Amino acid sequence: MNGAMESDIARLETKLAAARTRLILEKPFLGALVMHLPLKAADPKWCKTTATDARNFYFNPDYISRLTLEQTQFVLAHEAMHCALSHFNRRNHRQKHRWDVACDYAVNMILDEERMRGPDNALMNAAYRGLTAEEIYPVLHEDPPEETQDMHLFDNEPSEGGGEGEQQEQNDAEQGQGQGEKSQPSQGDSGGGKPYQQQDSQGQGDSRQPSGEPQFAGESESPPPPPADPNQLDEQWKSRLAAAAQAARQAGKLSQSMMRLVDNLLAPQLPWRALLARFMMNAARDDYSFQRTSRRSAGNPGDAMMPRLYSQSVNVIVVLDTSGSVTQDELREFLSEIDALKAQVRAEITLHACDDKLAAGGPWRYAMWEAMSLPDEISGGGGTDFQPVFEWVTREHLSPDLLVYFTDAEGQFPEREPAYPVVWLVKGKARTPFGTRIQLN
Repeated sequence: MNGAMESDIARLETKLAAARTRLILEKPFLGALVMHLPLKAADPKWCKTTATDARNFYFNPDYISRLTLEQTQFVLAHEAMHCALSHFNRRNHRQKHRWDVACDYAVNMILDEERMRGPDNALMNAAYRGLTAEEIYPVLHEDPPEETQDMHLFDNEPSEGGGEGEQQEQNDAEQGQGQGEKSQPSQGDSGGGKPYQQQDSQGQGDSRQPSGEPQFAGESESPPPPPADPNQLDEQWKSRLAAAAQAARQAGKLSQSMMRLVDNLLAPQLPWRALLARFMMNAARDDYSFQRTSRRSAGNPGDAMMPRLYSQSVNVIVVLDTSGSVTQDELREFLSEIDALKAQVRAEITLHACDDKLAAGGPWRYAMWEAMSLPDEISGGGGTDFQPVFEWVTREHLSPDLLVYFTDAEGQFPEREPAYPVVWLVKGKARTPFGTRIQLN
């Protein structure tokens, strides 16, 4: 290694060490997460900026050299948050590039909330503040024009936004190295690099606190293979997330926004079906009545009037948004869930549909024993206005135990909240001014 290269590496070591140290001191939660990602210089042919496979932090030396110290802190925290949020294990059926863009927006808005300054290519949009990647994904273009600021090396499928020749590089790496952790670059490759941090028994990186100095391997000449066991890696990062949050909280340096984020990630999350079932169960719960008994069935005049348990059916109004943003398949799936629940809670369902006006064929009424299906005469495709539904309820003097509205929540709401409970099942990122909002992913 010539003197100029040694000098460049020394400057990068100092810069990355300073960035990690400042994160530990100023933002210990993020700093603790960053320390679990060993640093690896990467070949600029496949790594334009930075990358992670949830095991290491890969970087293009030229890119890091152009960043300020604040921006270096940002890119370190960016990769660590991808891992802490388990983005590597949550894509499922989603299109990769679109998912990667959603993940970048989600992470960057969290870091923006922490008043961190990102590089010029960091994706930022205030409309996505506080949303998860799953909530951002549906509102993105099907083929987003945005480029991610980094590479997400979580699976074999290439991202359309990746660098030119990425797929061929990945295929060559897999053919030459095979799958699994054994295909990681050896600790002594590319000659002259400092010894790399020791891997743990699962090959996921040492879970102990690394030393304060960055440790480099030789340059990684090709992208690493994806994680061999993402579920195991997911559990490992959840443990790291909990430990980092606890330490930062004890030090009094965990912000309220980050505390809420961590609590939501670590608390058990109920799917929308379970949440809807809970609301319908609560609306239909058995109760006690002090209703006076019939004189003909009364006992002795001195008998005390005791409360008795009574049960009755629950009246639920279900409304479908037919403005065109919700597909017919999604409407059928939603109705099948309602159909399964109504027998359990003894619910009588009044079904209606609305875009910017009520459907001409509605309403449709179903007894608790009648099977529900999507009416053939449902029409729509216009704009979205929620006011006609609530005006209809008032005009018909209805008093539902619960109103459930299946929608994307992009429309005109009533100015006043009704007296009965409302549950919004929302597809997308839009908020609701009243009632209970349940997110549909």
